Amino acid sequence: MRLAAALLGTSLALAGPVSLAQAAPLDNEPLATFTANARAAQQTSAAWAAGTRAYLVITTPGDTSAVRAAVAANGGSVFSSFDAIGVIVAHSTSASFATAMRGVTGVQKVGATRTSDVPADAYNPALPANPAQSAAPTTEPVRSDMTQIKADQAWAVNPGSASVKVGILDTGVDDQHQDLAPNFNAADSVSCAYGKPDTRVGAWRDVDTHGTHVAGTVAAAKNGKGAIGVAPGVKISSVRIAEPGSTLFFAENTICGLVWAGDHGFKVTNNSYYTDPWQFNCPNNLDQAAILEGVGRAQAYAEGKGSLQVAAAGNSNVDLANKTTDSASPNDSTPVTRTITNDCLDIPAELPGVVTVSANGTSGTSKASFSNYGRDVIEVSAPGESVYSTVPGGKYSSLSGTSMAAPHVAGVAALMASANPAYTPADLRAKLGEQATDLACPSDARCTGTAAKNSFFGEGRTDALKAVGGSTPPAGKYFENLTDVTVSDNTTVESPITVSGVTGNAPATLKVGVNIKHTYIGDLKVDLIAPDGSVYVLHNRTGSGADDIVQTYTVNASAEVANGVWKLRVNDNANADTGRIDAWNLTF
Repeated sequence: MRLAAALLGTSLALAGPVSLAQAAPLDNEPLATFTANARAAQQTSAAWAAGTRAYLVITTPGDTSAVRAAVAANGGSVFSSFDAIGVIVAHSTSASFATAMRGVTGVQKVGATRTSDVPADAYNPALPANPAQSAAPTTEPVRSDMTQIKADQAWAVNPGSASVKVGILDTGVDDQHQDLAPNFNAADSVSCAYGKPDTRVGAWRDVDTHGTHVAGTVAAAKNGKGAIGVAPGVKISSVRIAEPGSTLFFAENTICGLVWAGDHGFKVTNNSYYTDPWQFNCPNNLDQAAILEGVGRAQAYAEGKGSLQVAAAGNSNVDLANKTTDSASPNDSTPVTRTITNDCLDIPAELPGVVTVSANGTSGTSKASFSNYGRDVIEVSAPGESVYSTVPGGKYSSLSGTSMAAPHVAGVAALMASANPAYTPADLRAKLGEQATDLACPSDARCTGTAAKNSFFGEGRTDALKAVGGSTPPAGKYFENLTDVTVSDNTTVESPITVSGVTGNAPATLKVGVNIKHTYIGDLKVDLIAPDGSVYVLHNRTGSGADDIVQTYTVNASAEVANGVWKLRVNDNANADTGRIDAWNLTF
């Protein structure tokens, strides 16, 4: 069992009520222009039999028909095929299958993806449970992990765009959770367990708790209930790559998930796991060399399609830049201790182009005791201790791990992509480092480097406010209205905020944060109405057919008494497109 009380990877536990989630120790061009998943749905596999093992057969990207025919001729069956990257997932009960396939013309690498049998469930997968939901909380406190990375300040500038999709590659997501349902994108969700897309409704649901927790950190809705994610305005999709029962993330599942991410327009993916059963994959091992190649191609494909992968660095407290031994692998059978070198990689975290995240302790300036580290391996850090987030059934829990740190960075990347839609994965990766808050090494000889870049924190702690182009606002009282107000065709609606406890007049730099969901903002006139009825125009039918107004306006309201009822007035001036005031706020 890889997951025990939300522990991922090695059997590492903490005393006390907080669980530790294990993950990886943790600009390429598209390899082809056609859909990589197209053939996966067309495969017909032989019936399951005891002793069935899974293999990656690597060939030239493109037409894999000849190699697929060779699979059948050598005692195997094609379970799925990702032609755009030249990866075939084959099943066989023959002990000589890999050796035979390595001699086939056109085959570049072949490797077993596990040391255990493929479960019978792979041939007729059961749908995960759809848990009953608990009553929603009535409070939504801003948590310390969010203030550490200035997410609470970023929300006032840009809470994230619904056009930005984040893929949660994990154990699944409870899409019915009241804090996730508003932002959940079922159309692009899937199960990739066993290495083949399963698009049945609910196949993406959580087979544990881990993925739902990660999803909440990325994008729990700002709705007055329970928790708020780093990017509460973006959309999340579940790509379940963990298998039920074992909750392991085998290579074929990871490949399927990454290809799906590329083909479905995910701007960012979160990967809080390592690819089982090997904590580190070594190129001098034939099986692991095929895993390295297959997962590497899938990551390159996703990145080439515009997707940035963010991954957890792992919870073994080891130096990833100075590897010596691995005692945790293979974790699907009996682990053995083996000597390794830095050529052996934890994937996807150590693949080129992936943002590798270490965990900060609760202070925000320390390395969490469990977090892996490594000079020129860690990109940035984020909060990873006692992180409060969503779990299945409408519930909430505090977990610790680099698995909890990575989704903070995925959320920040999603905010950055919302504010800068033209950014490529390379742009996002570079800016995450440039904008991070420098953290100096503590008094620990293992930490090497400068405050600007070191082995514990990389380029520093991720910063959500800088990601949206903001700066720390001046001290001032903050008021917000989160109640949705429908904006129908040719109507005028208002949303009030009552301001109290502010001395004197409003400032000359009154900040008005506006979040209006609408499918044609050129229809809209938006005004701020002061308590005395004075009108301040914020938006006047510009933007043509663009979607949504998510912006912070600066208004010189120094002639207005601060206390009283302020209103946001929205006037729709046309037919066919409607929307709602999602939220708005005032900062004095």
